[in-house]
Amino acid sequence: MKRRDFLKIVGLSTASLAVPASLLSAQQRQDKQSGQKILDQTDARIEKYRKGDAMLKLATADGKPLDAGLTVQIEQTRHKFLFGCGCEAVPEAELFNHATLAFYWVDDEPEQGRPDFKRAEDEIHWCKAHNVTTKGHPLAWNFYEPAWLPDDPEAVMETQLNRIRQCVRRFKGSIDIWIVVNEASRYDREICKKTAPKLTEAIRQMSVGEYVRQAFDAARQTNPEATLIINDNDTPVYEKVISQLVDKTGKPLYDVIGITSHMHDGYWGAKLTWRVCEQFAKFGKPLHFTETTLLSGEEGWDLREKRKDTNFIWASTPEGEKRQAWQVVEFYHVLFSHPAVKAITWWDLSDQDSWMEAPSGLLRTDMTPKPAYQQLMQLIKGKWWTQTETEVTTGGKARFRGFFGEYKASVRIGNREVTGSFSFDQSTEGTIDVQVRESL
Repeated sequence: MKRRDFLKIVGLSTASLAVPASLLSAQQRQDKQSGQKILDQTDARIEKYRKGDAMLKLATADGKPLDAGLTVQIEQTRHKFLFGCGCEAVPEAELFNHATLAFYWVDDEPEQGRPDFKRAEDEIHWCKAHNVTTKGHPLAWNFYEPAWLPDDPEAVMETQLNRIRQCVRRFKGSIDIWIVVNEASRYDREICKKTAPKLTEAIRQMSVGEYVRQAFDAARQTNPEATLIINDNDTPVYEKVISQLVDKTGKPLYDVIGITSHMHDGYWGAKLTWRVCEQFAKFGKPLHFTETTLLSGEEGWDLREKRKDTNFIWASTPEGEKRQAWQVVEFYHVLFSHPAVKAITWWDLSDQDSWMEAPSGLLRTDMTPKPAYQQLMQLIKGKWWTQTETEVTTGGKARFRGFFGEYKASVRIGNREVTGSFSFDQSTEGTIDVQVRESL
């Protein structure tokens, strides 16, 4: 898809965002051209990697194939791809099929031995009722720590590993996707030494490589079927952490590579986004973009300093919302078109209580939708959503092409309507048997 098409979708003209060519450096012009080539090929890649041809065999409850000539309405009910949002967005299931539930140790267990998981349990109950896939985040992160941790580094680490086992064991079957270790590549930042000195020192003494291996071993032994994620941002050290997260035979201990993409300092652009995908796809594991933000207001990490001024409000603006909308459309197109990417999680649903109090939500503080939310809806439940019809042929067979996911097939026979459900993805082979019956 070309840039002008993206801008047209969100109601902008190319000229409104264009930078005069005379002001671009040779490298900037090259980057722009490279990014445009990536964008031009997104739709073709999406067609190749996110869709497939399905052959159905429709039969009644007694096994009788449906008669040839009947019309079948095919309606997608869920994406295979995980479109997610941070834990505050759990109720927004119309748009998202994936929710990140917070497991910050300092909040869950302020008093030693008395963990409180009621919030998580309530969110899990809601997610189950609405067919939303849950993910826990994070099991280990040394950005904060409970005040009651012991002083001995070995005891601290054993307590951390027990915390991992406790969470994975308690929520087995309810949460089977976990970010096990978060931001290990930057464990020794000055802020971590101040806010989590005991955990930080325990990691230093053990070494990062051993820390992540033991954390993943603890989670794996507790739930062998769980999907385990290592999570960090694009740093050279992150690749080293990943390369060390293997067993004695060299087999990866992780199932998924998580990548954070907080863009408070400005949008990456198509070229950098694609480069990050390629950089981590080389490890041969699925990629999850676990924390995504794009601002609808003033951009820049230095704005954190302005927050010290009580008169400063980091607000969403009409111009920023237009910019955020086209950036969201472009970013999601690039990621959805890359074969290694299996999930994208937007971090803050609304500007209420957003990270750093930035205008990073898809909804404003009054909970009205920004253009970015509307554009995502048009993509996830519009352009990338299958609703079609096909005809039954001999033997009750019917063929269609659609996005991978879950479906409902409906057929009208005389004055009766019968329906059946099915799913298919890249691994589906042969004919899909669909039993149809009258709805209750």
